[in-house]
Amino acid sequence: MRLWRLTRAPFVALNGAGPLQWGARYSSPGRPVVNFTSEAGLAVLVVLRYLPADPADRADIPDDFVLGYTEIEQLPVSIADDGDEDAIRAEVDHWLDERSSLLASIPSRVLPEGDIVMMNVAHPDAQFVPPLVTRPFDFAQCLHRPPSSFQPMLDSYRKTL
Repeated sequence: MRLWRLTRAPFVALNGAGPLQWGARYSSPGRPVVNFTSEAGLAVLVVLRYLPADPADRADIPDDFVLGYTEIEQLPVSIADDGDEDAIRAEVDHWLDERSSLLASIPSRVLPEGDIVMMNVAHPDAQFVPPLVTRPFDFAQCLHRPPSSFQPMLDSYRKTL
């Protein structure tokens, strides 16, 4: 299974150091976990969600992002999203503490057709996960709107939103 991650270059190590210190969306602080996505585009959308919405504020976005993937030959266990953040976090924390499987997945709230796939760094098989294969990722290039012959149609569409 190919799993994707968009991160800053200093944080490509699959060691769960950030969530260990601060926690993550679905885990409490003190538990190392690495969050992946099932699709490359979903990885971009998840990070984009936390960037400044105003283009004028995007000048401060670091320029060291990388998009990467790894291949893991295990299937994740499923964690249901019943909408209760505390219950999900408790279930993920329990899964991490048990170390019963390397991977667990939950439907993404950004794009429910894709999954957030968590890797339990404390699981014995984590040592065999290959490092990310990465390429530079530039948000300025990604978000640039090129001129289009469809511009009048796009402008009209935006007004309806």
